[in-house]
Amino acid sequence: MQRLDGKVAIITGGAGGIGRAAATKFVAEGASVLLSDIDEQGLEEACEEIGTNRISFLAGDVSSLKHNQDLVKNATERYGGVDIFAANAGIEGDVDSIVEYDEERFDQVMSVNVKGPFLGLKASIPALKKRGGGSIIITSSVAGIEGSLNFAPYVTSKHAVIGLMRSAAKECASSKIRVNTVNPSPVDTRMMRSIEEGFSPGDGGKIKSMFETQIPLGRYAEPIDIANVMLFLASDDSSFVTGSVYMADGGYTA
Repeated sequence: MQRLDGKVAIITGGAGGIGRAAATKFVAEGASVLLSDIDEQGLEEACEEIGTNRISFLAGDVSSLKHNQDLVKNATERYGGVDIFAANAGIEGDVDSIVEYDEERFDQVMSVNVKGPFLGLKASIPALKKRGGGSIIITSSVAGIEGSLNFAPYVTSKHAVIGLMRSAAKECASSKIRVNTVNPSPVDTRMMRSIEEGFSPGDGGKIKSMFETQIPLGRYAEPIDIANVMLFLASDDSSFVTGSVYMADGGYTA
């Protein structure tokens, strides 16, 4: 039997590398998947790539409660309910000092990276309860457990969602809803190209090489590496796992 046979998943940030990889993996394991992202074209491309009637999308902003509620409503109408909520949407913000960081940009990072998952949980928890439990997965980062020079808002946001996860895990345990974070090291995606360029304009490759030397396994993660951990947390293989921080970092924080 497939590990997610008959399950229904919502994945935010579905147009990005990790979101697409998770959707591909979840569908392959039997789930029906509703993708969310602000990038409607990227969502269309993701659904076309995966190519099944068990995947669809709803474009919108995760920092909106209505969009999160609409995701749950649409998943329920299309597929019958919600068993898995992957709060994966996130933005990197800028690379800049605390003193120079733009206040509006700070607010944007917090709105997407922290408020988004909070509202996702607020909207999805009642639906998961109706199904007798389920799994919530929040994408944090290695930046969620350590600091970083000139990257404070992103780091702050990724620390914050670990606190959200731990509180939700205790709050939801009696309803058999498990809540965990996945904490990737650098992943070979568009976001990392942006971060590399932010740290070293015009020479992002130098930053990539520097990061790779700090990862014991010697490379960036591929999106599928993170999706595999998300699959474990979404499935019944992790039925006794909640409130945990799952590092997927090639040994970066060892």
